[in-house]
Amino acid sequence: MRRTNRWVRPAAAAVAAALALAGCAGEGPAEERAEAGPPPVSADIDCAESGKVQGSGSTAQQNAMKHWIDRYQRACPGVRIAYNAVGSGAGVAQFLRGATAFGGTDSGLGEQDVKISRTFCAGGRAIDLPMAGGPVALGYHLPGVDGLVLDAPTLAGIFDSRITTWNHPDIRRLNPGVRLPELAITAVHRSDDSGTTQNLNAYLSGAAGDDWPYEAEKAWQAKGGHSAAGSEGIASAVAGTQGAIGYFELSFAATRKIDTVRIDTGAAEPVAPSAESASRGIAQAKVVGRGSDMKLEFDHGTSADGAYPIVLVTYEVVCDTGNNPTSLPALKSFLAYTAGEEGQGLLPAIHYAPLPDSVASRVRKIVATLS
Repeated sequence: MRRTNRWVRPAAAAVAAALALAGCAGEGPAEERAEAGPPPVSADIDCAESGKVQGSGSTAQQNAMKHWIDRYQRACPGVRIAYNAVGSGAGVAQFLRGATAFGGTDSGLGEQDVKISRTFCAGGRAIDLPMAGGPVALGYHLPGVDGLVLDAPTLAGIFDSRITTWNHPDIRRLNPGVRLPELAITAVHRSDDSGTTQNLNAYLSGAAGDDWPYEAEKAWQAKGGHSAAGSEGIASAVAGTQGAIGYFELSFAATRKIDTVRIDTGAAEPVAPSAESASRGIAQAKVVGRGSDMKLEFDHGTSADGAYPIVLVTYEVVCDTGNNPTSLPALKSFLAYTAGEEGQGLLPAIHYAPLPDSVASRVRKIVATLS
């Protein structure tokens, strides 16, 4: 590999430290930083000489992937990276049949996925490498209503078609003094298997209890509602439909100027989705994967002040051993970049939360051992 310092700017260690997933608050709102563009960070990219890397999967990370690919390819023009945002379920499935060099998913691999992967990861298995974090935002379209507050049981009722109008008593109770319209709720969920859906299911299952009798699966199971493909599809449906509510990664809400729900977790104040509040929520996660696998487990029932409870980490799924040798050098170079200082440093400005330093450094070490 060749090393390059093209398009490099001085480091901003204070920004990276303030927004690490150690639970520390950032300096100023994420929205202000986003308007200023990616933070000035440095990189010393170890570029592959050449290679083509195809990935597919999570729509939640597609905005991060756009930035990563653009900046990496400008520094490493001999490498071509492509990412197709088809959803976590499809991305993992494509990887497991050998169609891509990596899969993107918002939830860790299941036991059956790992079992299947052993058939083509020669001498090894597929592993989860966390790469970016962030909140699953609940976007809503309700003109005249700002700062809407909902809690887990109320969200469960909305997405299970038991609460069907915006002036329902349970919503009024959480929003005293707010003029809520007598308007039908249009709850929008994913039509495709999705790690974002799985993370929302996990939150509702953990925080709403018996009000959400569904498993934390990638496929939507609740009754009624409307469906759309991908995070982009849900964001479009919410933006274009009065009375709609849906879920997607925060950058989709920011891009389309969609209002987002504040969650009543039992903390002193309802918590809005942001890179900082997601950091506080994700900081409580623990690694439950074995060996090189870095699957994380979250505490969705947290009531810590300022901790947003509906969070996800997007993983890149690769073989620990048995990767395609023709794309392996470029794959390792690109993943080392995304887990590195510049790749992680640009995330807060586009409404993602970077990995804790301890996690990012471990990911880089594992990437270096891929074969």
